[in-house]
Amino acid sequence: MGWLERNIIEPGKLPLLLALVAFVLTFLITRLITRLIRAGKGPFGNVSSGGVHVHHVVPGVILTIIGGFGAVAGGQHGFGSCLAAVFFGIGAGLVLDEFALVLHLADVYWTPSGRKSVEMVVLTASLVGLLLIGFSPLGVDDLNDDQQQNRAVVLVNVLVNFAFALVALFKGKVRLAVVGVIIPFIALVAAVRLARPTSPWAKRFYRNRPRARARSALRSYHHDRRWVTPMRAVQDWIGGAPDPEPARSLERR
Repeated sequence: MGWLERNIIEPGKLPLLLALVAFVLTFLITRLITRLIRAGKGPFGNVSSGGVHVHHVVPGVILTIIGGFGAVAGGQHGFGSCLAAVFFGIGAGLVLDEFALVLHLADVYWTPSGRKSVEMVVLTASLVGLLLIGFSPLGVDDLNDDQQQNRAVVLVNVLVNFAFALVALFKGKVRLAVVGVIIPFIALVAAVRLARPTSPWAKRFYRNRPRARARSALRSYHHDRRWVTPMRAVQDWIGGAPDPEPARSLERR
């Protein structure tokens, strides 16, 4: 309880903690229900109105708007801000559970493309968790009192790290670029390593460098061979395996 009081309640991070817990629980419960619907088990079923299937991203958007405006109005302390944080977390969980649907503007929930929803949820929860335990955006959390008073130091720190994150993004390393916004060292490592062969960086700077193109393709092949299959296995364990190719349908069951 002492840790909770000192590190969460006193700094005003209780709404953030409640939002994170609500976000994760909503995603897990939603996935459990949709998997039961898919298997034809339990009392649950799809929601329809006037013959139109209502995806849970719809109430998710409504709850996110309510929670977001409520949080802005409620400040960092008090019951109202905590309640708004819970609404926001629930809404965000419902929205990101169907992130792939919003991205593709199609019902791809149980297709391989639907794995993007699980990936986005895990990435979001990880970033919020880093913020909760003390990492500040753009890596300015380790500055001492003198440096915090020096706006130039803070500005240079922010701009340099943001530049590293942009380079990493340009090199096709989206996950590392996003995490690197929170942890500067990751952005630096991603920025100095070879770009992925299909990235804008490779197309622009490796065009007349066949050795660099070959090394980039080889490194990307080994990386995907080592990590893609385990990552997909974890995503399928969390969110459910997609339908086999011949068995896909446009309607989610």
